[in-house]
Amino acid sequence: MVRYRAHIEPIERRETEVTAGAGYTIAHAGRQIRLGPVAFWIAVGAVVVMAGWSVTSATYFAFRDDLLKGLIARQAEQQYAYEDRIAELRARIDRTTSRQLLDQEQFEQKLDGLLRRQATLEHRAAALVGIVDPTTTGSLRSSRPTADSLVEPQARDRRSSLEPDASANRKADKQADIGTKLSRIEAALDHVDRRQAMALAQMQERYEGKARKLRGVLADLGLKLDTTSSAASGGPFVPVKLPGEGNGFERTLTRVNIARAQTEQLRRSLVWVPVRKPVTGEIDVSSIFGVRMDPFLHIAAMHTGIDFRGEPGEAIHATAAGTVTNSGWSGGYGKMVEIDHGNRLATRYGHLSEIDVSVGDAIRIGQVIGRMGSTGRSTGPHLHYETRIDGEAVDPQKFLNAGARLDGSE
Repeated sequence: MVRYRAHIEPIERRETEVTAGAGYTIAHAGRQIRLGPVAFWIAVGAVVVMAGWSVTSATYFAFRDDLLKGLIARQAEQQYAYEDRIAELRARIDRTTSRQLLDQEQFEQKLDGLLRRQATLEHRAAALVGIVDPTTTGSLRSSRPTADSLVEPQARDRRSSLEPDASANRKADKQADIGTKLSRIEAALDHVDRRQAMALAQMQERYEGKARKLRGVLADLGLKLDTTSSAASGGPFVPVKLPGEGNGFERTLTRVNIARAQTEQLRRSLVWVPVRKPVTGEIDVSSIFGVRMDPFLHIAAMHTGIDFRGEPGEAIHATAAGTVTNSGWSGGYGKMVEIDHGNRLATRYGHLSEIDVSVGDAIRIGQVIGRMGSTGRSTGPHLHYETRIDGEAVDPQKFLNAGARLDGSE
């Protein structure tokens, strides 16, 4: 066994004696502490751990600022990264919102344009009602898109813009579907626009063609009618002005109205021209206008009218509107009615069995003025029909042929 003793010398100096053997003895200041091997090594280990902890703590405090700076730097980097990410997400949200607002604004503008265009087409259709045939008007109305078809997608789009959708693809598909429907509506409006323009062009051609035909008929008859209406009318004179070249529809519509007015005026003038048949049914002409053999004297004579053979009592109709100037017995005519049609025109109806009108009566087209007979210088029941201009007899067949030509335009 080895022993260590501590000797106390002067008070300033102290030593510790450690004795090894079955244990360890520590002597200090006259006191001894005996430790077993386990306790000793525990104490040594504790001293080592404390020393290591002291070194670690010293190292930590020595490098703490650097560690803190690195940690703060990493946290700052992460914070900046998060802020950049948030800013990017906000920018994306702003771009998406701006795009949606822009799409909504463009949709509203396009929808407003379609609604204005529909209103224009409806106004045009209303303008065409007075000058187009009923069948054509119905076809134009049936092809016109309704306001509900335009408002419905608008409401759906507004609801979609106010109610958030969980799926961006569904929203894109819905917007594409709305865009497709708007394109279809626009195509339908284009179709209606083209149909209206085509119908208007056809009406212009038809009215202008009627006017040309009526003028041609009057020219063939050698007539220059006074087209002033005899009906009560008047008002200040306001000349018609054609719209500018930019308003194609309105310009064509004005031309159609001009052609229609001219056609109607010519047709009203023809009311006073004897171009209609004085008898109904099939015409049986027994003697034409011109030189013929007189049925009584059997020598050449001038026949101043056309003879229509028929049954006694058959109705005789006025071939034009006018006023009765002669009604009664008139020599070889027998019972005769003469009608003045104005514009130097007059007609005579001879050999009647009955007369149904009196002098001064206003006569309408087709009005029954008497009954077929064989009065006067006649060999059998027939109508002697004359047409006169300025009192001179002219061939009635010219007027009847003109009436046949006009059948398609009246």
